[in-house]
Amino acid sequence: MSRKAKQKKRQTKYLFVVGGVMSGVGKGITSSSIAKLLQARGLSVTAIKIDPYINVDAGTMNPTEHGECFVLADGLETDQDMGNYERFLNVDLPANNYMTTGSVYQAVIEKERNLGYGGRNVQVVPDIPEETIRRIKKAGELAEADVVITEVGGTVGEYENILFIEAIRMMKSEDPDSVGVVMVSYLPVPGSIGEMKTKPTQHAVRTLGNSGVQANIIVARSPLPIDEKRKEKIARFCNVHPEDVISAPDLESIYDIPMNFEKEGLSTRLCGMLKLPCKSKIDLSDWNRFVRKSKNGKDTVKIAVVGKYFNSGDFVLSDVYISVLEAIKYSAYKLGLKPEITYLSSQSFTDKKALKVLKEFDGVLVPGGFGKTGIEGKLNVIEYVRKNKIPYFGICYGMQLAVLEYAKNVLKLADTSTEEINPKARNLVVAVMEEQKDKIAVGDMGGTMRLGQYETILKDKTIVKEAYKKKEILERHRHRYEVNPEYVEVLEKKGMIFSGTSPDGSLMETMELPREKHPFFVGVQYHPELQARPLDPHPLFTAFIKASYESE
Repeated sequence: MSRKAKQKKRQTKYLFVVGGVMSGVGKGITSSSIAKLLQARGLSVTAIKIDPYINVDAGTMNPTEHGECFVLADGLETDQDMGNYERFLNVDLPANNYMTTGSVYQAVIEKERNLGYGGRNVQVVPDIPEETIRRIKKAGELAEADVVITEVGGTVGEYENILFIEAIRMMKSEDPDSVGVVMVSYLPVPGSIGEMKTKPTQHAVRTLGNSGVQANIIVARSPLPIDEKRKEKIARFCNVHPEDVISAPDLESIYDIPMNFEKEGLSTRLCGMLKLPCKSKIDLSDWNRFVRKSKNGKDTVKIAVVGKYFNSGDFVLSDVYISVLEAIKYSAYKLGLKPEITYLSSQSFTDKKALKVLKEFDGVLVPGGFGKTGIEGKLNVIEYVRKNKIPYFGICYGMQLAVLEYAKNVLKLADTSTEEINPKARNLVVAVMEEQKDKIAVGDMGGTMRLGQYETILKDKTIVKEAYKKKEILERHRHRYEVNPEYVEVLEKKGMIFSGTSPDGSLMETMELPREKHPFFVGVQYHPELQARPLDPHPLFTAFIKASYESE
């Protein structure tokens, strides 16, 4: 049967995940877990994230407010929930699977400018929802999916996402048997009362109903499991069956959530509701093995992540580097280790006296970032771990700063900097890429970095080559600056190894120090964390964790 015939035969179903009561209750993980369950029932599944921001993509959003930017293989800068989808489904997702209010409006306006609407009036409704629907259906076609799961950002009742709720209403009115809605709502347990309250969820469901959309499944997030009495109460007032109210208490790990949902019978309810061709038995054997390994680590490996985006007022935002943190965990679990990850603000290391705390850790990782803030502290950290032979892994900016530190303290180059920090410095060992100069000059900063998947050629007998066990690799990038090729020769003469380059040899993609000088001192210009998966840990993270555990 041809691909075209298969597409015609398959009837794609659409499942929407919306939020009630408050944000941050776990819509992304719920969507990912549902996707995993349906995949384990033998279905082809793809996942979409809709962000209600005017930003065209996530690249210009503040990391301390929005979390990390997750880059897809084809280069789109997206919300970190796209990373959750890729990790749970163990697939690469295309740019079509992420949209914002800004990107949808931009597409509609561009179409109007090109006479795509034939000269008629273009209106917010129906044209914005219809563009949204077009993208959702295209995602199903591209993935040849049985089910398209779409997470709508924000909380029902907000002005920002009402047009996306309207898209759900339009799709459901057109084909009610092919569209289902899951609401992830929060049931608080006020300490002064000591009782789980359902009223906020009732109001959220009614608010959704006011937009013409009925929730079919209600995922009840709460600190504790929801009891039968409250399931019945929600069912009575929200027009669902008690079996369609799914208990979602706080769990030890997000990776326990698919099994908890399955215990509640969620995949069976979804298969029945959407009349999906599900296998009668679910196969979560690989997932269950991963979860067991994650809880049975025999020894601990202590890793410090030194970043600049952790602090927000009095709170620590660990999710800002979520892909890095999860990549560390996956590799530790693979090695039978329990990772103990500590978040350290680079700004606390401007005073070198604070550096002695690093001796408490088996390994130190400096993730990506931009700008001047916290750079002095990062350079002090890198110098300390290099001299004290503490395993070091630098990602993107973490590699650039490792090269800068080496130029300053080993090559003894005066007035040394990166062009990003001090463009007037005499020795710019890290410089803006040639293709980026004109873009920076005119302020063309959105979606214009070196983005997406590029090839790197690895040199024989290097730490990086031994980790990957192959010569050619594909990794995802997000940067404007690179090691200045004018300084490569002098750096190599002083012992630095550029172990991976672009195919033409012009871009330094990985650097390291030889093992006889340091047990593990590696930097990469790309972002390996973006391809780390629970069932497929990234080899470079695994090499770093192994070296950290084995170092004295």
